[in-house]
Amino acid sequence: MNPSKHVREVPEFEEYVRARHDALLRTARRLVANPLDAQDLLQTALLRTYRVWERIDDKQLADAYLRRVMINTRTEWWRARKLEELPTEHLPDVSIGDSTEEHADRALLMDIITTLTPQQRSVVVLRHWEQMSTEETAAALDMAAGTVKSTLHRALARLREELRQRQATAYGLAFGQNS
Repeated sequence: MNPSKHVREVPEFEEYVRARHDALLRTARRLVANPLDAQDLLQTALLRTYRVWERIDDKQLADAYLRRVMINTRTEWWRARKLEELPTEHLPDVSIGDSTEEHADRALLMDIITTLTPQQRSVVVLRHWEQMSTEETAAALDMAAGTVKSTLHRALARLREELRQRQATAYGLAFGQNS
């Protein structure tokens, strides 16, 4: 590694992070429900990206590279956690700090999106939150466009079913019926 090149790369990386931090944090926040986990995810992805920054020839692709690193890191964490956790019959209560409907809807969505597999969640986040095209999503996730479409279809069906079940449960609780 050429030391003088590395010295030039550090300010360039710092400038990139300053300019893109908020957008990257929003992406991380959409990949993991907990805001602290999102910050950890972004920091881990930035560290991994910094290590290879000089090998990224087209810096305009840095966002795509970082998204991929975040998705891979989140998947690693999910797999590690899945090995540590035992299934439980009771889900913890979800607390909603703000009583506005919009915040409640967002909290519900963030909760039910955790029912998706990591691949499904990645596709939903990139297609719907990041508003990437099918082809862009396929390239970012290194999968075929058809796989993106079928994964998205299954993910949305799963989200609809989960929402239906939760609404039925809430209806039953509100009107004293067992679901």
